Amino acid sequence: MTQAPALPKALRRRHDREIIALAVPAFAALVAEPLFLMVDSAIVGHLGTPQLAGLAIAAALLMTGVSVFVFLAYATTAAVARRVGAGDLPAAIRQGMDGIWLAIILGVAVVAVTLPSAPWLVDLFGASDTATPYAITYLRISILGIPAMLIVLAATGVLRGLQDTRTPLYVAIGGFTANAVLNAGLVYGAGLGIAGSAWGTVIAQCGMAAAYLIVVVRGARRHHASLRPDVAGIRASAQAGVPLLVRTLSLRAVLMIATGVAARLGDAEVAAHQIVLSLWSLMAFALDAIAIAGQAIIGRYLGAGDADGARQVCRRMVQWGIASGVALGLLLVVARPLFVPLFTSDPAVHDSLLPALLVIAVCQPVAGVVFILDGVLMGAGDGPYLARAMLVTLAVFAPVALLIPVLGGGLTEVWWAMTLMMTVRMATLWLRTRSGRWIVTGATR
Repeated sequence: MTQAPALPKALRRRHDREIIALAVPAFAALVAEPLFLMVDSAIVGHLGTPQLAGLAIAAALLMTGVSVFVFLAYATTAAVARRVGAGDLPAAIRQGMDGIWLAIILGVAVVAVTLPSAPWLVDLFGASDTATPYAITYLRISILGIPAMLIVLAATGVLRGLQDTRTPLYVAIGGFTANAVLNAGLVYGAGLGIAGSAWGTVIAQCGMAAAYLIVVVRGARRHHASLRPDVAGIRASAQAGVPLLVRTLSLRAVLMIATGVAARLGDAEVAAHQIVLSLWSLMAFALDAIAIAGQAIIGRYLGAGDADGARQVCRRMVQWGIASGVALGLLLVVARPLFVPLFTSDPAVHDSLLPALLVIAVCQPVAGVVFILDGVLMGAGDGPYLARAMLVTLAVFAPVALLIPVLGGGLTEVWWAMTLMMTVRMATLWLRTRSGRWIVTGATR
C-alpha cells in the first residue's frame, strides 16, 4: 500500500461519502451479470444435472467472450474520468463514443467466430456425452447477445467516468427483472428447456444495450460531442486496451482452467463448480463495486493533478475492501443452508459443493484487497503493469491446478488453487501501489 499518514476523521468521512455514492449503485449494477447467470443456474438446475453441467461449460465460454473485453469498461472509465478531472466534458464523451464503436466491431467479430466453432469449443472442456448437447445449444443461442453486452460494457465505462453509477443501476434492475421473467416463461411456460433460458438472457441483454445507447447519445448531443465513428479514436481506444486485454485473458485462462479441471472430475463436480463459481462471481462483483468507485475517483484526482488525494483515497478504499471481504465471507458461511437448496437437490452435487464454499469464504478478505488495488491501478491507467502481474499469476496457478486430477484431488483442491491465485495477485498489486510508480497526473497518462 502507498505510504501515507493517518487520515483526519473529516477527510475519511469525505472519502467515505465519495466511495459510497459511487460504490452502492455500482454494486447493484455489477451484480446483474452474475445474477443473470445465477437465475439461469437455478432454473436450469431443476431441469437436471446434465443440463446444469452443460450450462456450466457454456457459461464459462460466454463469460470469457464478455469478460475478455472488460477493458471496454475499465479503460473507458479511467480515460473519461481523467478528462472530467481536467474539466473537459466534450472530450470525455467523445472518448467514450470511440469505445462504444469499438465494442460494436468486436461484438460482431466474436459472434462470427464463435457460432461455427461452438462444438469444438465445448469439446475443449472434456464435457461428458450427456452434458455436451446442452452446452452447445446454450452457447450458440447466447452468443448472439455478446454485441449487446459489449455495448453495455463500453457505455457503462462512459457513465462511470462521468461519476454516474446510478443510471447503470436502473438499467441493471430492468435487465435482471426481464431476464428472470423471460427465463421462467420460456423454459417452463413455453417448454423450451435450456434453449429458453438462453433466449431470455439474449433478449434482456439487447434491451439493456438499447437503454444505455439512448442515455449516452443524449449526453453526447447535450455537450455537442460527435456520434460518428472516428478511426483514429477507435484505434487509440483499442491500443489503450491491449494491456488490459492481456490481463483479462490471463485471468479468464485461470477461470477456464479451473472449469476444465472440474469438468474432468465428473458431472456432479462440474455442476457444483458452476454453483460455487456463480457465488464467487457475485461476491467478486460486490467487492469490485468499491474498485469501480476507485477507478472513477482515482482517475478524477489524477486528471485534476491531485496526487496526494489519489494516495489518500487509495488507502481508504483498501480498508473498505478488507472489511467487506470479511463480511462477505461470514455471510456466505451463515447463509449457505438457505441458498444451496435453491440450485440443486442432487446429493452428489451437495457433497462436492459445501467444502468448496468454505474455501471461498476464507479467501474473501484477500479478494477484497485484490479487487481494490486492481481498480486503483486501472483508474491510474497502469495497464502494462497489470498485464505483467497477471501473467506471473497465471504461470503460478496453471501447473498447480492441472496437477489436481493427476494427484487424485477434487473440487475442494480446485478452489484452494484459486485461493493461491488470489494470494499471488495480492502480492504483485501491493508491491506496485507501495512503490508509488502508478501516480501520473494530467488529462492523459
